[in-house]
This record gives sequence, C-alpha cells and structure tokens, in this order.
Amino acid sequence: MDTWKFYDITHREHVVCNPTSEEKLTRLVELLRLPTKAQVVDIACGKGEFLIRLAEAYDARGMGIDISPFFIADAERRLKARASSAGITFTQMNGADFKPDEPHSLDLASCIGASWVFGGHANTLEALISMVRPGGWVIVGEPYWQQEPSGDYLEASGCAREDFGSHSSNAEAGERRGTELVHTIVSSKDDWDRYEGLQWFATAEYARTHPNDPDLAEVVERVNKARAAYLRWGRDTLGWAIYMFRSRSAA
Repeated sequence: MDTWKFYDITHREHVVCNPTSEEKLTRLVELLRLPTKAQVVDIACGKGEFLIRLAEAYDARGMGIDISPFFIADAERRLKARASSAGITFTQMNGADFKPDEPHSLDLASCIGASWVFGGHANTLEALISMVRPGGWVIVGEPYWQQEPSGDYLEASGCAREDFGSHSSNAEAGERRGTELVHTIVSSKDDWDRYEGLQWFATAEYARTHPNDPDLAEVVERVNKARAAYLRWGRDTLGWAIYMFRSRSAA
C-alpha cells in the first residue's frame, strides 16, 4: 500500500508525530528565544505543529517540508486556522533536496525524527549545520539505544543495530561538528506510550469506520506487529531525545 497513506491512517490522532509530548514541544519553543521574524526551515515537518508554534511565538518566517501529501495538507489546514497571516509555507518534496537561498543564512534548521531523509544522524547534522548562520540553532530528534537490542527485537522491528547510537553518541556527534550542545529534551515512557498507543487507537478507529478499505488488512497486520514488538522489547530498549545544538558564533 501507499506508504504515506499508512502513516496518515496511523497518525490521525497525533498532533506531534514523534514521541514528544506537547508540553515538551512548548518547552523547546520557549527555550529557543528566536529573534522576531527569524528565518527557519523544518525538514520532515509532519503536520507542521513545531513551525506553527514558532510563527505564533516569534512571527517566524520560512518553510516546512515533508514528502507526505497527507501531512502537508494537514499542516496547511492548521496554519490557516491558527496563523493564516504568518510567513510560513509548507511544501511537499524530499527534504534532502532542500537548499536555502544562501548557505549559513537561517536562524534555525530542524529535522525532528527523520534522519533517514539524509541517511542518518551524522549526515543530518552536517546538512542542517550548513544551513544556519553563526549562532543559529540546529534541532534534531533522534532515537537511541537505552540498552543493547536483542536479535529478536531487531528482527521484529525491522531495525538494524547500526541504525542508532547511544544518547551520548548522539550528543557528541553534534559537538564533533563544531556545534555546542545546550540542552536535550528526553522522552519518557509515558511519551512513548502516548505516541505508540495513539497509533493503535487510530488504526482501530479506522478499521471500525472503513471496513471495506482494501488496504485495511495490511494496516492492521503492520500495526499489530509493531505493537507486539514495542510491548515486548521496544519500550525498554529504544529511547528518544530532541537535541538542541547551537552553531558557534564566528570569532
């Protein structure tokens, strides 16, 4: 089935499409302390919640990019309802293809939970660092191993051991590239339970209201498999954090 239809179905109840609570997203926005009309980009923006909050708080200007037509449409609806005059646009495209008009020109570049766009955490950091001005923000969200994953979990989840590092290695990757780590916003088990559980809930609701969808059996099978892996292994194995890096100011 269409990949983006699957994520549209399973994330219909989500405002934030990663294991971060709305309260922690509020904290992130407050800590940024951006200048008015800051220039920003959010790669793999999902439903646009982060960018819309930046527009509400700082009158931020810029772009949200996502490859999902469903999420882009949702983001545009939310923007119109809450900040219709904001200088924010949402564009459907592969985030790896985005380049700012000038390198090192943005106040903030983010990719929260989609490092696959650039081929991993390190490549994501390098791409975002190239976009921001000295003193600008590089914001990434990335999983990490809380403990060594079992072979059974890797097989059930479709992950590879090398897909993720540790919490400390995620942080050190930014510092090795010349940024300063100033804060991490770490997800709790409750944050994870909400993120995963809302997918189960959304799938059950979709199954109840769309019983004749030819893709329904595949959606239910995939969600049930992911639920079993999460409950048996993932809840204690995989962590998540948002890393707030700041590009070092020019000497």
